[in-house]
Amino acid sequence: MDYQKVYEEWLNDASLDATLHDELVAIRDDLEEIEDRFYQSLEFGTAGLRGKLGAGTNRMNVVTVARATEGFARMLDEEGDEARAKGVAIGYDVRHMSLEFSRLTAEIFAGHGIKVYMHKDIVPTPVLSYTIRHLNAYAGVMMTASHNPREYNGYKAYGPHGSQILDDWAKRIEAHSVAAAEDGHIERLPFDKAVDAGIITLIDDSLMESYLKKVLALTIHDDIDKDVSIVYSPLNGCGNKPIRETLRRRGFTNIHVVEAEENPDPDFTTTGYPNPERPECFALSEKLGAEVGAELLMASDPDSDRIAIEVRREDGSYEFINGNHIGAILTNYIVSELEATGRLPQNGAVIKSIVTGDIARRITERYGLKLIEVLTGFKNIAAPVNEWDETGEHTFVFGYEESIGFNRGAFVRDKDAVSSAMLLAEAAGFYKKTRNLTLLDVLHEIYEQYGYHANKLVSVVKEGADGQAQIRRIMDEFRAHGLGEMGNFEVEGVVDYLRDDTGLPRSNVLKYTFTDASWCAIRPSGTEPKIKLYVYTVGSDAKEADETVEQLTQRLVARMESVN
Repeated sequence: MDYQKVYEEWLNDASLDATLHDELVAIRDDLEEIEDRFYQSLEFGTAGLRGKLGAGTNRMNVVTVARATEGFARMLDEEGDEARAKGVAIGYDVRHMSLEFSRLTAEIFAGHGIKVYMHKDIVPTPVLSYTIRHLNAYAGVMMTASHNPREYNGYKAYGPHGSQILDDWAKRIEAHSVAAAEDGHIERLPFDKAVDAGIITLIDDSLMESYLKKVLALTIHDDIDKDVSIVYSPLNGCGNKPIRETLRRRGFTNIHVVEAEENPDPDFTTTGYPNPERPECFALSEKLGAEVGAELLMASDPDSDRIAIEVRREDGSYEFINGNHIGAILTNYIVSELEATGRLPQNGAVIKSIVTGDIARRITERYGLKLIEVLTGFKNIAAPVNEWDETGEHTFVFGYEESIGFNRGAFVRDKDAVSSAMLLAEAAGFYKKTRNLTLLDVLHEIYEQYGYHANKLVSVVKEGADGQAQIRRIMDEFRAHGLGEMGNFEVEGVVDYLRDDTGLPRSNVLKYTFTDASWCAIRPSGTEPKIKLYVYTVGSDAKEADETVEQLTQRLVARMESVN
């Protein structure tokens, strides 16, 4: 893209939003900034759109959102009268411009005569997924950048099952979006007129009530210690009301909320980068936990689809539990206690991503369940569940991925921090009452039974055009020449998910297995300017597993850094 030419076109566009125009004027002499904003256009992929807010083709703004929605609407027009009549559900989170983008999106769908159901207030992403299914809508849009830094926003697109779209829809929407950018035509019906005409319907509180009842129905044990002391932080996002209300209805009486992170704040003032995968996000939770003697700390991300925890050690400090280990705790609790209560389905299945650890495999083998591996992203975890609606081949028991995304209930086809928070609190109360164990104790028991699993995630940020080019070079180098010198680590096999026939859709992921049962994977992020390295080891004890994962990670990072 001739970024300077496109910049001038935007700058001279008399119809451009005044705020965006002023931004462009302010960077007139900053060629590096101009390049970053215009060297590419945000593409509509299976994650929809995601990017920094601001003026430019490589930014989230009213222009990029309008073109994407026009493309989505044109695709739904091709689907015919059923799509227009069933319509689109829209939700939004706390981020800057989420409400404005949602109203704009609703107006464009309405301009095409497509029925719109829009939430009146912020909602968690899993509630948007539930809304599509509950209202039998044909599609959905959630305005959120999930766990990204505060400078970002995004546009998640959903299909009829309530799961995020796959490649077939993404390619069609992108083609129509490009066409909309070229022809400049955007259908649009003013919001209030569309509401008066009945094309846009604002969703009332009964839907959230319906969702919460479904979450509460996931209860496995209710005769538990409900006085377990919990600190919860919504990190200034959407989780505050639904998670606290769910825990209140379950009867938990000792819940403490981090006051500075309780209410919506699009600037995420306490963290800036509100990703609870980062232990730094627990700083205020740990402080409050120490004051109230909390046994469990929980934090959800801004759109409340991800959740992480810390557990109190014997000395009163807190240990961060990563997504792999939360998944192990939940898998073990759900599967073992469903069996204990006679509710484990004989055709049950657990689903995890290919870059998620292998403890779930050991657990499912023990209980006679099917374990299914899919590509990263909850859209891929939902895909088999969507098929089972028709075939009945398996019953969904649990799905998760290492990036702190978990889901127990098939009424939502995305990760769900609300139901996961309830189940984590329940598990904590159950083990405390029945065996006087913490979730950390339970995790160590799982290690003892299934092997000590250690893991490490290294995310290397590479922003801008140069960064994207370097990420491509790293993947090309690994693909062409492998891992190079690895000392005592001997490669046993490699899977290239972009080129090999794995039975899964093609994806830019490389996975290496070693003779000692360790493995690693490398892939570019689909939603952030990062390349991700996943490292997994198994040891006879924690010390061996941890030392091995550190040694392997050091060698792999050195290999990545050797690529210029």
